[in-house]
Amino acid sequence: MRPRTLISPAQLGRRRGKIIYWTVFGVTTGLFTLVFLGPLYWMVTGGLKTTAEIVQSPPTLVPHSTHPENYQDAWRVMDLAKLLFNTLYYAFGALAFQLVLDVAAAYSLSKLRPVFGNVVLGMMLATLMIPATVLVVPQYLTVLDVPIFERNLLNSPWAIWLPSVTNAFNIFLLKRFFDSIPQELLDAAAIDGASSARTLRSVVLPISRPILGVVSIFAVVGVWKDFLWPMLTLPDPAKQTLNVGIYSLANGVPQNQLIAALTIASVPTLLLFLLFQRNIMSGLTAGGLKG
Repeated sequence: MRPRTLISPAQLGRRRGKIIYWTVFGVTTGLFTLVFLGPLYWMVTGGLKTTAEIVQSPPTLVPHSTHPENYQDAWRVMDLAKLLFNTLYYAFGALAFQLVLDVAAAYSLSKLRPVFGNVVLGMMLATLMIPATVLVVPQYLTVLDVPIFERNLLNSPWAIWLPSVTNAFNIFLLKRFFDSIPQELLDAAAIDGASSARTLRSVVLPISRPILGVVSIFAVVGVWKDFLWPMLTLPDPAKQTLNVGIYSLANGVPQNQLIAALTIASVPTLLLFLLFQRNIMSGLTAGGLKG
């Protein structure tokens, strides 16, 4: 049975059909490329312009003269090395906590089948319907004075790490993948005397690398691109993230250096996506094992 398409193979085989198809395809692809890559091009070239050319109206499409030293000046003046180190520290710390706790939660809901597990999962997924900005105030009050422990977590990495652990979307992705793992594999491990923790470590995790890669990327990018929460919880300039640090110094540097700093801040996440885009797609579409 042939798949149904908008254009039949017979129509596509004709010259007129080919011309219409490739024309529509080329125009659509060009428009989407312009929409998505246009801002990136403006940002990269803006960091190469002079201050006078940046504020020029109408803006120039191609710089009259390139000034790559703007990137060096932005790196030095805004101390981007320190901000980059802080962001990496927070991002990979959040990743470590998410991999440990979210994997444990998803495995428990999927394979250990706790009492009221479906209710817990439903309540977790319900939090995805709540706008993130609504949770800012209660989360801030929580890290300001942690219940029971009575600790103030402001200006500490825990203010970034702890809220990032409660990621219902990542838990749902992990649970969906764990559900697709045949129960026979876990039963075989149990017959060999493996505990639930040993089964998770030796059987489940090795075959869950695609989805673990996706969760890892989401965790790192989630911390990297966040602005509001680090701005509230990390007021100390020495402990700020890349986005917050650039914003704090925005009024004291020329606009071309500011754009250069924004370009530098965008490069790591773009490289992360380009390097692992196949892993992202394979992890999101992985739904089972062929036996």
